[in-house]
Amino acid sequence: MAFQVSPGVNVSEIDLTTIVPAVSTSTAAIAGNFNWGPVEYPTLVSTEDQLAQQFGKPNANNYETFFTAADFLSYGNSLYVSRAITSGVSYNAVANTNASGASTILVKNVDYYNSTPPGSGLYVAKYPGALGNSLKISVCDSNTAYSSSVYGVDNGNVTITFTTGSNVAVINATGSSNTLAANAITNIINSLTVGDFLLVGNSSTYGTQYIQFNGNTATTNTAGTATANLILTTNYTLSTTTTVNANTSTQVALNRYWEFYNRVNGAPGTSAYALSAGGVGDELHVVVVDQDGAFTGVRNNVLEVFQNLSSATDTTGDQGGSSYVKNVLNNQSSYVWYGGSTRSGHYGSLASATTYASTTPLSLSFAGGVDSATETNMSLGDKAYALDKFASAEDIDISLILTGKSSATAPTANYIIDNICEKRKDCVVFVSPDSSLVGSVTPLNQIQSFISYLHSSSYAVVDSGYKYRYDKYNDVYRYTPLNGDVAGTAARTDNLRDPWWSPAGFNRGQIKNIVRPAFNPNQAQRDTLYKASVNPVVTFPGQGTVLYGDKTFLNKPSAFDRINVRRLFIVLEKAISTAAKFTLFEFNDAFTRSQFKNLIEPYLRDVQGRRGIYDFRVVCDETNNTPEVIDSNRFIGDIYIKPARSINFIQLNFVAVRSGVAFEEIVGRF
Repeated sequence: MAFQVSPGVNVSEIDLTTIVPAVSTSTAAIAGNFNWGPVEYPTLVSTEDQLAQQFGKPNANNYETFFTAADFLSYGNSLYVSRAITSGVSYNAVANTNASGASTILVKNVDYYNSTPPGSGLYVAKYPGALGNSLKISVCDSNTAYSSSVYGVDNGNVTITFTTGSNVAVINATGSSNTLAANAITNIINSLTVGDFLLVGNSSTYGTQYIQFNGNTATTNTAGTATANLILTTNYTLSTTTTVNANTSTQVALNRYWEFYNRVNGAPGTSAYALSAGGVGDELHVVVVDQDGAFTGVRNNVLEVFQNLSSATDTTGDQGGSSYVKNVLNNQSSYVWYGGSTRSGHYGSLASATTYASTTPLSLSFAGGVDSATETNMSLGDKAYALDKFASAEDIDISLILTGKSSATAPTANYIIDNICEKRKDCVVFVSPDSSLVGSVTPLNQIQSFISYLHSSSYAVVDSGYKYRYDKYNDVYRYTPLNGDVAGTAARTDNLRDPWWSPAGFNRGQIKNIVRPAFNPNQAQRDTLYKASVNPVVTFPGQGTVLYGDKTFLNKPSAFDRINVRRLFIVLEKAISTAAKFTLFEFNDAFTRSQFKNLIEPYLRDVQGRRGIYDFRVVCDETNNTPEVIDSNRFIGDIYIKPARSINFIQLNFVAVRSGVAFEEIVGRF
């Protein structure tokens, strides 16, 4: 503490309450092929529904990866997903004034957008993939675009009548000349945007109703008359041929309304911020629609509505945040980015310079989105970009890694072992053999071939393959990897007991969501697999399907060839090293060493009491912190552990004895 140079009371607070913290051991990670969601950007999901919403539902290209993730989430509730895409193949869908919408625009995630914003397209689908082609965006950016009259002729010289039915509206215009009639029809058609509603009917005679415009098929002209056929979204039927504009005292105007007029609180106008800055008409409404129903299963289902946004870059809303359309869409929309192009000259200007000129709404469909290659054809190079997001223990805290689909020579599993698990030393990868064993007549040989390529490591756990399960999203049955389930049993064990308990067996190793295993090994086959450090998943009649082994894929005999021992040391190393950081830059003296021991020993006694270890000893004194160690600014704590072992083999001896024999004479002699 500082020396005082004048009289006074100095109060210091010293915190000696440091403890060994609890650490997360149930958080998993997976990288692979999904059809939606941020690319190479780890995202935490906690339920299967959230997984499907964020990363898309499974299809024939990616169901093995999807269900590996979904199966884990049926046991645990913490999974980081890093989506991989095929480089040079997968692109975002785009909505622009080009009707085709075709593009090769790629926006992987928010960081990618900020560093490489798209240079074309009014709007870009939030993520790469064909799923984005289902989207439509509608923008209403003026009072006139919200609603307007759809004709511009002399009302006294033209009569317009409407007849509807069978999804077609027939418009007849009769006037004093063919030109006036044709102009009336042309003006009606040109003022309509697909989706617009027309308010038709004579309120005093027939009542009024809205019909929705979906396109124009044909227009014909004859002397003094013109006729047009409009395609309607719904089969509207008027009670009779309705005069909507005539030179009578009961005439009513033929008005159009923006497609989503009833989804907002009125026509856009001028924001309070723009008004104070001298701007006019900066507001706009944006609606995002699932046009093809690929997201929700319902065609034209409205996904998002953004009201009273601003085209001015400096505009703020009533609550103080930015209301600039680019900022709001980029930060709040789950489906679209603002693409960078402008519809009219004032977009992207300051509020003081804003004046609207748009007269019709903007309605654009997205196109050009392309999916990645199938799981089988996706290269390790493409997966590696997504996997590398899990490589640093300082950046992301995970304990379990799912490989999802493997290939015959195990490149993905080996990449994870060598570049993530052995590097971090705080997580375990779960591996299923290649799917070629599914339907094989020699599954044992297929597994043996697969593991011959796999690198030995106590940070890897290998199971016996695949399971047959139901795909509720596509109403089919599929074979999917078991590594999500095996990792899930570890997460479930953490929840029920502790990480140092074995996740195998009938108490904690039950497998969910399974019809049958693709390969159900018998006793002889299990013996072969277990000697090769492969954990069988076995169905026992009347007892369910269970993980029937708890080995790591470590080839040499060691305590670390068991899952519970490996995970015990991960927990101890992770927790104690976290606590030890608070010893950095302290003095290496007897007080600090004693303080370190008093920090670690209660924690180890607690683990011992919870049956994780048989015994332990912490050495941190002058015997290992010699003068040489102290002078080199180092600090050494030696922690000796006797790990608890799980039971893998049970021997039951039944000894028959004669009636007259005393048990004391024979117990322990056979």
